[in-house]
Amino acid sequence: MKLLYSCVLLFCFNFILAQDKTHSSYVDVNYFRGNIALHNTEILHLIQGHPEGTIISWNKKTYGFKDWEQRFNYPDYGVSFAFQNLKNDVLGNNYGLYAHYNFYFLKRNLMFRIGQGLAYNTHPFNRDTNVKNVAFGTKFMSSTYVMLNFKKEHIFDRIGLQTGFSLIHYSNANVKSPNNGTNSITFNVGLNYNLDNNNIEYQHTLYKKADQRFSEPIKYNLVFRGGINESDYIDSGQFAMYVASAYADKRISKTSALQIGVDVFFSNFLKELIYYESVAFPEKGVSGNEDYKRVGIFAGHELFISKTSLITQYGYYVYYPFEFEGRTYIRIGLKRYFSEKWFGALTLKSHGARAEGVEFGIGVRL
Repeated sequence: MKLLYSCVLLFCFNFILAQDKTHSSYVDVNYFRGNIALHNTEILHLIQGHPEGTIISWNKKTYGFKDWEQRFNYPDYGVSFAFQNLKNDVLGNNYGLYAHYNFYFLKRNLMFRIGQGLAYNTHPFNRDTNVKNVAFGTKFMSSTYVMLNFKKEHIFDRIGLQTGFSLIHYSNANVKSPNNGTNSITFNVGLNYNLDNNNIEYQHTLYKKADQRFSEPIKYNLVFRGGINESDYIDSGQFAMYVASAYADKRISKTSALQIGVDVFFSNFLKELIYYESVAFPEKGVSGNEDYKRVGIFAGHELFISKTSLITQYGYYVYYPFEFEGRTYIRIGLKRYFSEKWFGALTLKSHGARAEGVEFGIGVRL
């Protein structure tokens, strides 16, 4: 009887392990070196030498046991840590922590990675001690990096090689001025090492053409967003901003939806900016009585990846009483669905390459 119990327990244990064999993982380490791009003449004096650093990543492979994994050609997802020496005592060094996805093309020989996270700068702007650093106004910033690599695994047992190009962006999204940020264009080379010595087969249960023939009724979204930002005048003060949005979306496939809607912006930093320019720059013709509120209409797209989606929106101000960075704006960011209706959002609003602020939002899709 004990032997029978032992066999049953062993079978159950092996069954549980077998059920868990839907993923495997690997790490990669990349060295990069390159240049800071001159996207703004105000940072010209900061471009010196060739910034270099290291990106260390842990990655979880998918094999199609969930439908979204097959839709996106079995991507990886994971976390990355980056160190960058900017080769300039004024700029200091940056340390970043990211969540990322890896997408594959050309029979999985070409990998495209996009990572989003937070970075820490060792030597930000300080009016007394570091007035030349007009790139980073705060110690903590948002950061994005993209990597396009030719990749081969298992060249030497579990070890593989990868090489290509990376773009690393740092900005505090106008939480505090100055905020010119940096964009580093780099060449990288690295090693990857598979942590699991198993052979999981890719699943091919999804008939993609039939899967994409999907439609649902028009849905209506209400979103409230908020954040903190400052105008481009240093020490003009940080103020809360609020955005109320309403839009309709039409799901045209399992992965895509089209959007059209309206935003109402309550940007309190504009109150201070309007007053400041009316007093300090009378030649600009600002009376000080201009309304700080703006109303925009926008069209957008939502890309659904599991419970997370990527949104991109392009807007135009129809109510625009005060001139600030132009009448068009862009919003890009992530949504995370907590249920079929409720979601959270983290988005960046900008006017071209000039960020206005990071927006934290909560919304409902009806």
